Amino acid sequence: MYRSIARLYDLLDLPFERGRYAPIRPVMFAGLSGRLLDAGVGTGRNMAFYPPNAQVTGVDLSPAMLSRAVARREQLGVEVELLERDICDTRLPEGHFDAAVATFLFCVLDDSLQLPALKELSRIVRPGGEIRILEYQYSARPWKRFVMHLWAPWVRMAYGATFDRNTEQYLPEAGLEIVEERFLFQDIIKLIVARAPG
Repeated sequence: MYRSIARLYDLLDLPFERGRYAPIRPVMFAGLSGRLLDAGVGTGRNMAFYPPNAQVTGVDLSPAMLSRAVARREQLGVEVELLERDICDTRLPEGHFDAAVATFLFCVLDDSLQLPALKELSRIVRPGGEIRILEYQYSARPWKRFVMHLWAPWVRMAYGATFDRNTEQYLPEAGLEIVEERFLFQDIIKLIVARAPG
């Protein structure tokens, strides 16, 4: 899917990036330092917001999306290691990262992959390190929810994403402690902060 959409991904996403995502991205990295993982780095939209004192590794399963990320890395002059890896099996060392950020990654992971991905993040983040997850959910407001349901088939076709992953239900089984949950845009984009066991 991402092989075919990668070339147009940023263009398709531009209205949402300007209106919703760009103001949110700094929050995802606020206060973080050391070795950081950008899980599901995609085309590298987070790169402009990486902390200056951090050593960042970005992983993604799609070579096409990573090629766009490489171009953005060169354009911005950002130091970030980019790896083609499966988030359920990154082959990265245990406890290697001080924190991990996943921006809309879990929206595109099938329900069967949610727990394996969380367990892998728990494994590669140091004990006590934070895992910050940004994802969509259906609005509680009837009209907004109705509109989101109308959009849902297109979102699934174009991005492979859904609005109803409910990732936090898998956190306890992954051994992760929920530290914080709050909305960053209306009642549809939420931040979940979890802590790796330690």
